[in-house]
Formats: sequence, structure tokens, C-alpha cells
Amino acid sequence: MKDTSTTHRPWERPLLQTPFHPRLEALNHEADWAPWSGWQTALSFGDTEMELSAIRSTATLYDLTPMVKYRIHGPGAEAMLNRLTLRDVTKLKPGRVQYTGWCDDDGHLLDDGTLFRLGPDEFRLCCQERHLPWLLDSAIGFDAEVTEVTEEIAALALQGPCSAWVLAEAGFDVSALRPFGIMEAGGVMISRTGFTGDLGYELWTSPDQALPLWDRLIQAGAPRGIRPIGSAALDIARIEAGFIVAGVDFVPAEQALREDRALTPIELGLGWMIAWEKGHFTGRRALQAATPRWALVRLEVEGNVSAEGAIVYRGKTREVGTVTSAIWSPTTKRSLALAVIDAKLAESPDLWVEIYAMRELRYVKLMQRARPAPRPFFAPERRRATPPEMT
Repeated sequence: MKDTSTTHRPWERPLLQTPFHPRLEALNHEADWAPWSGWQTALSFGDTEMELSAIRSTATLYDLTPMVKYRIHGPGAEAMLNRLTLRDVTKLKPGRVQYTGWCDDDGHLLDDGTLFRLGPDEFRLCCQERHLPWLLDSAIGFDAEVTEVTEEIAALALQGPCSAWVLAEAGFDVSALRPFGIMEAGGVMISRTGFTGDLGYELWTSPDQALPLWDRLIQAGAPRGIRPIGSAALDIARIEAGFIVAGVDFVPAEQALREDRALTPIELGLGWMIAWEKGHFTGRRALQAATPRWALVRLEVEGNVSAEGAIVYRGKTREVGTVTSAIWSPTTKRSLALAVIDAKLAESPDLWVEIYAMRELRYVKLMQRARPAPRPFFAPERRRATPPEMT
């Protein structure tokens, strides 16, 4: 792990600032900041609704630098990662990305993230939580080295239907880049990945090139109304896409204080990614023997009030789960929710959520019907089209 003792003294500056901070600070007039993994990050730039509108209609930039990043390399890196993660890493070709997860020995999910294969023996694992001790332990016996490189890489998410057009105007030809593909151009690595469920890309570069890259993209995207966004707008977009977040929709297994709070990837709807045929991986035996108790479901809630934090009922009387994430979706014009409920009732037509809505200084109890949605709430065709739309 990189020694940061000379660059970051918490008692002098509690939160790190990303290489893009000078640009973000100049635009964040309301100083709407929040911590993310020890970094200072923007929650919004004054108008979350307009930021979400830009995600769905033009192009946006989001500072992705605080995402935790690990370099895993060496002759045994593939075998080590195949043992660690749920998917078959041997099928991941250089220049491609896998969305994957990894479990503890009891089959409970520790985290999910993206695994980049940069070469035959070179990988980058990106995730929300910090897992260096677990990764180092998992590398024992394999000819592989694990290093945290979070501070060595500046990253931006360029998302929205105009994102490919912006890149082209900035001199990056991404017309042949397929979803979950990687390309290199001018000292920048570009991946067709993102967390909005829309057309989008993530750009990875060195910290000294961060500000020139930002300025280049802002200038290129000006005719399309490109704008920076904060975490608040991104959170709405990811719920519309049905994506889950550690610490919100599930408790990472190593952080769970109560044994019944940790969930398996099957319970979280990630069973599709488990490569049973590849052989042993951490948590395999436990997953094979487990009977799912819970299920993460997508719900469409009647009415126009967000169901965040609501209790889920069957037949208005029996508590069967809890809403983990919820919004009123400006894009779909519906009240949307992610909830963890009794697995036996995952497709029940008789689900209700108990919402307490503020009405003129008093809370009003609303019991609203909730219908399971089998697919992502928002999934436009442009997110997968190759070549991408150049709007």
C-alpha cells in the first residue's frame, strides 16, 4: 500500500481534495460538500434537478477520483482474482471490464465493483469500500501483488446522451468502443462504464493531467450545455437505473454488527454473475448450501411521495421488509424504490409501503401500494448502442 503519511496529515486537513478541486470549488457557490472515503466531494452545484436533467438530456461531469482503486498484478493475478470474485476472470480479455462482486467465507457480499483487465497480468479493481487487508490475505499463495492506487489516479465520469459527441469534439474517437470496453488516447484511459444507466464513459488519468482534461471537456461540451454534477443527482440517476450501493442497499459483510444483516449476492439480485462452473471461489460452498431469506426488489409506488426509509407490508398488516433507497423520479414520473423484503414475497401483488409525509407541519401516514418491477426503471437503448449516438 502506498505510504501517504507525507502527503496527507489528517490533523492538518481532515479531508483530501481531488486534483479537480480548484474547478469544482469555483463552481460550488453554495459550498455543498460531503465526505467520501476520506475525500471532499460535491453533493450538488446548486440545482440537483437541473443536474439530473443534464444526465438524461445533454452531458455531465462527475469527479470520480475518491472511488477506491487497487492495482493487482503479477503472473498469479488472474488466478487470485478468479478465487476472490464471483465471475470468471479467465473470460475477461485485456481491454475489457467486468462488473463483479466478492464474498466472505459465509457467502455474504463484501462489496461490488468494476474489474479492469489492462493486460495479461495487470488488473485494476474499483469499488466504494476499502478492502486492502482482505485483498492482501486473498493474495497469499498467489504470485500477485496488491497496491492501493487511489491517490495516483484522477478520474471523471462523463455521462449523458451527448457524452460521445463531447469526447469526439475533445479529440477522442470512441465510435468503436463497446460497453465495458477500454481504450487509451493521449495519456487518458477511457472506459465505456458508468453509474447512471445511460450512455456514458469514465476517464482515468494522472493527477497532473486532471485540470487540462477537465478544461478540454468543458470547452468541447459547451455547445451541448455540459455541466458538473454532484452526488445527489447521481444518486437519483442510479436509483432510476436500479443500481445498488454498499452501505445503503446492503451492509458490507465485514461491517455488519448483527449476523442477520449481511446478505448474499443471490439475495441482492446478483446471482446472475456467479460463475459456478469455474471451480472454487471464496464463499462458494456457503452460497450453494444457503436458502435465500431476503430479496432485493425494485418497486413502483403509487402516488408522488418518496418512500425513502418506509416499512414494506404485505396486505397492509404484516411487516415484510424495508425500503433502502427511494425517489420521486423526474425522468420516469413515478415514485421508485429499492427494498429488501422476505424472499418468499418478492413477486407478491399485495405489497404496501408505509410513508409519513409532511403536510403543513404535520406528518400524514400514507399506505401506498407497491408493485414489483422486473426490469430497471430506466434503460434507454442508447446506453448499449455501438457506435454510440452522436447527438
